[in-house]
Amino acid sequence: VQLQASGGGLVQAGASLTLSCVASGSWVNTNTLGWFRQAPGKEREFLGGLSWSGGLPYYPSSWTGRFTVSGDAAKNTVWLQLHNLQPEDTAVYYCGRSKGASMISRTYDSWGQGTLVTVSS
Repeated sequence: VQLQASGGGLVQAGASLTLSCVASGSWVNTNTLGWFRQAPGKEREFLGGLSWSGGLPYYPSSWTGRFTVSGDAAKNTVWLQLHNLQPEDTAVYYCGRSKGASMISRTYDSWGQGTLVTVSS
C-alpha cells in the first residue's frame, strides 16, 4: 500500500488545518489508517485512527478533542482536522497503515512521507 499525506503548512497560533492521507495499492477493509506526529527529538505520537471495518475513529486516552479523524472509504482517504493549533503542535505529521486498530507505531507497516506543520506564535 502507498500512502500520500498532504495539507501541512505554516500557520499562526489558533488556526486550523486539515491534513489528508490517500491510500492506494493493496488494501483491505480490515485495515486501519492512523495519524501520528513527530517533533524534533521526540518519539512518534499517536493522534487518532480509523478502522475501515468499524468505520469509527479512535483516539488515545490523552485526546482533548482538538484533533479529529474522519474518512471516506470510497476515496481511500482519511483526514485529520487540527483545531486551535499552538506552537507545540509543530511537527511532521504522518499517516500509517496497520492491519488492525492500534496506537503503537511499530505495528504500522506502511507510512506516508509526512507533512510538516509549523505553528508560529
